[in-house]
Amino acid sequence: MAETSASTAPPAPELATLRQHIDALDRELLALLNRRAALALEVGEVKKREGSVVFRPEREAQVIDGLKLANPGPLQNESVAPIWREIMSACRALETPTRVAYLGPAGTFSEEAALGFFGASIVRVPCASIDEVMHATTAGSADFGVVPVENSTEGVVARSLDLFLTTPLFIIGETSIVVRQNLLRRSDTLDGIRAVCAHPQALAQCHRWLSHHLPDVERRPVASNAEGARLAGTDDALAAIASQRAAGEYGLHVVAPAIQDDAHNRTRFAIVTHPQRHPQPQASGHDCTSLVVSVTNRPGAVHDMLVPLKHHGVSMSRFESRPARSGQWEYYFYIDVEGHPQEPKVEAALKELRAACAYFKILGTYPIDVH
Repeated sequence: MAETSASTAPPAPELATLRQHIDALDRELLALLNRRAALALEVGEVKKREGSVVFRPEREAQVIDGLKLANPGPLQNESVAPIWREIMSACRALETPTRVAYLGPAGTFSEEAALGFFGASIVRVPCASIDEVMHATTAGSADFGVVPVENSTEGVVARSLDLFLTTPLFIIGETSIVVRQNLLRRSDTLDGIRAVCAHPQALAQCHRWLSHHLPDVERRPVASNAEGARLAGTDDALAAIASQRAAGEYGLHVVAPAIQDDAHNRTRFAIVTHPQRHPQPQASGHDCTSLVVSVTNRPGAVHDMLVPLKHHGVSMSRFESRPARSGQWEYYFYIDVEGHPQEPKVEAALKELRAACAYFKILGTYPIDVH
């Protein structure tokens, strides 16, 4: 009689016992999750009577922060947030579906950011451009929009910043993801590639690798990396720069992984919504306030603009300038400060700053992850 192979041998007694314990705990967890879901439904009924919104980013941030502080291990805190975001997403979906617009099609980093922030239990609204994301959220066909605002390698996403000036939307959250760019293709080889299709920022993020490995190949800008992957899935002569998710979505090989020039490449995304459909988040204890301002073109104007922040002890975590396109060498300044306008020192600093500016607009106040 043939000897039983290792792959078909029954598990050791201690392994079988441990698996039984895990199965029992899984059933307990499922029962507890359903109890939590039932309570979430009750909360939803109360919110309907009060006219409150379903999604409160500051409340969810406080829940996750509290769980991280109470976490005894061995589960890592980095794992706590995504687990509970999915739990809260599933419970939130029982109350009402959340429609989220982002730069599509399927497989983009924007989609990954949307799922990471809201969880998978959302109605996905992929859009062809950042402009369309803003329009869908403004018009109400989406409850929230997710737009890229800054990349650690290439800097700000200019179109997103410009649109903040002309839309009524405001920021209620932010998230950032590690951007791992891969060269994708129908065949698993670099031979015969005529063009590489990707978003212009992705092409810039992979400039050195492309110059070294595909120096004579056309770099073809498209609306999104996932659109580039879709095109590469239709033509053997095309390759794309996109995520592992896009490779699976369009049936492509990862010909070369992690080709971005910066190994620590990250992109920051803003979560936006319309003020008539969602209130500004309340203070969570760990907040950021984003604003855009401009000053008259005179000596010392920018210095004077920043004095109120120093005077009231408010830290500035970001400062970017964009031309106002007025033909007068004027600029808009995009500023992030630590804190919430409900805090007295932030309120006082912003009041003085507003008085010193020719243009002043708060783009949003939102909780940030400090753990």
